[in-house]
Amino acid sequence: MGVPLYQAKAEFFRMLGHPVRIRVLELLQDGPMPVRDLLAEIEIEPSALSQQLAVLRRSGIVTSSREGPTVVYELAGGDVAELLRAARRILTEMLAGQHQLLEELRESEVSAR
Repeated sequence: MGVPLYQAKAEFFRMLGHPVRIRVLELLQDGPMPVRDLLAEIEIEPSALSQQLAVLRRSGIVTSSREGPTVVYELAGGDVAELLRAARRILTEMLAGQHQLLEELRESEVSAR
């Protein structure tokens, strides 16, 4: 018997649950990037980036290729970019709702005085 779909989804989102991994995926939305460029953008230790890239590679969400001495990473498919865009839309809606709630609280505080 296989893993239930909801459990597989939870493990997928857990794999995404690291800020460096999310940042790598955001950067790769614009196209393939060599590791040196990822390092320059993310500004972490090479070993830490390597560890996070390995997690993404093992999950199949990114692929790597070698161009001479340079290792280049890219998204495995367009669905990853769409997932990141959907996350941005959801976060925007959530934050807008929180902002609206904050304004309502401030207004009720003023009228209570």
